[in-house]
Amino acid sequence: MQECKTLLENLETKLKMSSVSKADRKTALDVASWSFNIVTSVGIIMVNKALMATYGFSFATTLTGLHFATTTLLTVLLRWLGYIQDSHIPLPDLLKFVLFANFSIVGMNVSLMWNSVGFYQIAKLSMIPVSCFLEVVFDKVRYSRDTKLSILLVLLGVAVCTVTDVSVNVKGFLAAVIAVWSTALQQYYVHFLQRKHSLGSFDLLGHTAPVQAASLLLAGPFVDYWLTEKKVYAYNYTRVSTFFIILSCTIAVGTNLSQFICIGRFTAVSFQVLGHMKTILVLILGFLFFGKEGLNLHVILGMVIAVAGMIWYGNASSKPGGKECWTYSAPSDKSQKPDNLFGSTETDEKV
Repeated sequence: MQECKTLLENLETKLKMSSVSKADRKTALDVASWSFNIVTSVGIIMVNKALMATYGFSFATTLTGLHFATTTLLTVLLRWLGYIQDSHIPLPDLLKFVLFANFSIVGMNVSLMWNSVGFYQIAKLSMIPVSCFLEVVFDKVRYSRDTKLSILLVLLGVAVCTVTDVSVNVKGFLAAVIAVWSTALQQYYVHFLQRKHSLGSFDLLGHTAPVQAASLLLAGPFVDYWLTEKKVYAYNYTRVSTFFIILSCTIAVGTNLSQFICIGRFTAVSFQVLGHMKTILVLILGFLFFGKEGLNLHVILGMVIAVAGMIWYGNASSKPGGKECWTYSAPSDKSQKPDNLFGSTETDEKV
């Protein structure tokens, strides 16, 4: 009896250690995923800002097409290395995703052109409640009072930081509505398609990047000419501007990949809420490197409020009942394939 008792105690100890190790591994991967996304996202914003403001390359849609073309090359390499497995997405699902994604890209550019900076920022902030609405309607997610309040605090803080002049016109408002809803739907679909078709982040990117690259490179020059009245092939490509274009494409590979990883591991709402840390970092780096006005008390107050809201959201949404888990059931004949890098093995709970 004593031997059996000792054996059971040893087994219980091993199970506890295994559970702790699994939780620690998930936490480490979560931190790595967010860090990867923040670094690449902030990096590409700063590079593109220099490319467009300093070197006059204002062809944002075409540049995004080049980003996805470079990402496509990565997916080919990853498939050859075995990180991307053979998988299938029905054509209607793929086309819907690409439609949402491309409307998001063009819509954001048009919204920025037709609206004041203040209203553009308000439109971006509205993506969080729209993403919440999509999760409530389609996934039957329920948020606790603390989770809702923390989201409102993040919105308030970022608004204090970024919203200045606000003026609205009809066509600008319509462009903002299209941009917000298409972006929210695209981010929701990243999570939805991974669960529905049991895909890892690399697998999904391998399906979507080539189609987005082809469509944006075909339509991009025409859209950019409509927006800027300039032709991309008439641009004066110098060595420095070409270097920045290549650098932008290189960083974009990490940005595209990290977005899929983060939304796959978490949800579109968490990606939006915690992603506003990038907004704060971009503001700080903009003040440091582009010689804008200093960090005044008004902006610093907004940053403090936003960061407090993010910490509160992370704490509130992770508590029992803070945000109920995803209710969609993946197909029973196969389980979601984790990525070999930053891959999620936790498919039952999303933050």
